[in-house]
Amino acid sequence: MRENDMLEKEEIFSKVLRAGRRTYFFDVRATKADDYYITITESKKFTEEDGSFHFKKHKIYLYKEDFSAFAEILEEMTSYVLNHKGEEVISERHQKDFKKEYGSDKPEGIATQRSSFTDIDFDDI
Repeated sequence: MRENDMLEKEEIFSKVLRAGRRTYFFDVRATKADDYYITITESKKFTEEDGSFHFKKHKIYLYKEDFSAFAEILEEMTSYVLNHKGEEVISERHQKDFKKEYGSDKPEGIATQRSSFTDIDFDDI
């Protein structure tokens, strides 16, 4: 492999964000023309019933010409979520053993509304 090809794969600058079962990798990389771009990789760990595990990875390539618009929209979207839902994280719904206790405060029609949704994995698209 040529030295120039090795540089293309080399990470110039990296940061890692560990978030439960997910890990996000932010990497600055160089093109063959020695310009920089960013990759954002989400790696999610899946454990099988037999104890073995595998990772699913999703990667975004972000080029300099898109930085401003990307940052602007990301800021707008994160502000929207925080302004409408606050910073509190309701993570218990994502736990495998979570069981919601429904009592008399259960909204009518909730079961029929939820049963009409289809669970979609973006890997299927």
